[in-house]
Amino acid sequence: MKRHLNTLYVTTQGSYLRKEGEAVIVRVGKETRAHVPLHNLAGIVCFGNVLVSPYLLGACGRAGVGMSLLSHNGRFLARVEGPCSGNVLLRREQYRRADDPAASVELARAVLLGKLANTRVMLLRAARDGNGAGSTLIDCADRLKRHLADLDRTSDLNGLRGVEGMAARDYFAVFADLVRQQEDDFSFSRRTRRPPGDRMNALLSFLYTLLRHDVESALEGVGLDPAVGFLHRDRPGRPSLALDLMEELRPWLADRLALTLVNRRQVSAADFEIQPTGGVWLDDDGRKKVLVAYQKRKDDEIVHPFLEESTTVGLIPHLQALLLARHLRGDLDGYPPLLLR
Repeated sequence: MKRHLNTLYVTTQGSYLRKEGEAVIVRVGKETRAHVPLHNLAGIVCFGNVLVSPYLLGACGRAGVGMSLLSHNGRFLARVEGPCSGNVLLRREQYRRADDPAASVELARAVLLGKLANTRVMLLRAARDGNGAGSTLIDCADRLKRHLADLDRTSDLNGLRGVEGMAARDYFAVFADLVRQQEDDFSFSRRTRRPPGDRMNALLSFLYTLLRHDVESALEGVGLDPAVGFLHRDRPGRPSLALDLMEELRPWLADRLALTLVNRRQVSAADFEIQPTGGVWLDDDGRKKVLVAYQKRKDDEIVHPFLEESTTVGLIPHLQALLLARHLRGDLDGYPPLLLR
């Protein structure tokens, strides 16, 4: 079993990362802020004006520690990784499946089944928890159940994308009803991005970026190519397979955490900045709060519903990537998406 390694998030502007022995040193001016053994890291995420020494980049590449570079506001810019170490036969099979329309439909249907099923579970839980909009949430859950049935009847990728689009429209139409505290500050009418148009969208986008880093690292760790997907097709610079695998994980690892942070007042309107262009971003303190909560969530223990083994939330992307690789190698008849209970 892969160990649950940590991700180092560097948000302080003007930081400089360098290698010292087998450790990562984070310095701000003449002050050393962190000393982290490289073997304890699964990844490094840098926000904004953060400098990295070439020697550390090389060491991260050799150790399999992926480094993601984000803008100051958390928009993904680039990812640095070492040589591909995956089994060439596994990747060739991945490419063959991606070029086969029927195989692509099978895998795309699986990840969308996970996404819609997990979204539906989240809505039903909120309705049971005494949410004032319980009937509205139950109605939406019923529509998602019909969309799940539509997935089984759809035999092409465009049709699957159409079902997913309708399900997303229904889900985000009731998303505001899941916000039980700070409703005015975190009002939500629709999903917006590039840039996010309100605080809740800014929070969701930030968490999706963190999840993307973890999923890309997981896919690379099992030898798959994050750029070649089944639901999301090839586009230069886009990690299509990572976006595929994220679909089933978004409701549970991102949306739910965003709502928890707002409903427990762990973040507030003061943690966001409204730009002159109308975009909304988390400020430095807000990002730190979300990063701490995200890391803490990854430490939680659960029982994986398919493997029936105890694991941590942070290992879920790796386990799903491993199950996908096993399916592509022929060890599993189908890819089992993560299904919440």
